Amino acid sequence: MPKRALIAVVDDDESVRESLPDLLKEFGFSARAFASAEEFLASGCADQARCLILDIAMPGMSGPDLQRELNQRNNSLPIVFITAHADEALGPRLIKGGAVACLLKPFSDTALLGALQTALLPI
Repeated sequence: MPKRALIAVVDDDESVRESLPDLLKEFGFSARAFASAEEFLASGCADQARCLILDIAMPGMSGPDLQRELNQRNNSLPIVFITAHADEALGPRLIKGGAVACLLKPFSDTALLGALQTALLPI
């Protein structure tokens, strides 16, 4: 049986950290959740995950800050950004920086699955 792809979730919202991994498991992935970008970086999970679901606005290091840090480390982990704050200019900038998608909370299961399938396409 093939190993299930690990999806990392980084969000300061506890309800997201509890519900999203359950949904990801229903989709057939394995998942790990982190309360902050710093916690994610310290975990070593960046080298194991196949995709990162990342909140934009968090205390401390923001989602875009983490994206820049991963880019500086030459880590091309695909990122699906999620946010509760609509900012029409931010989404395209994040995608230009290498993100796969930017989803506005609350997003549909279908939208998330579509973004993950895009992120996990073989190169």
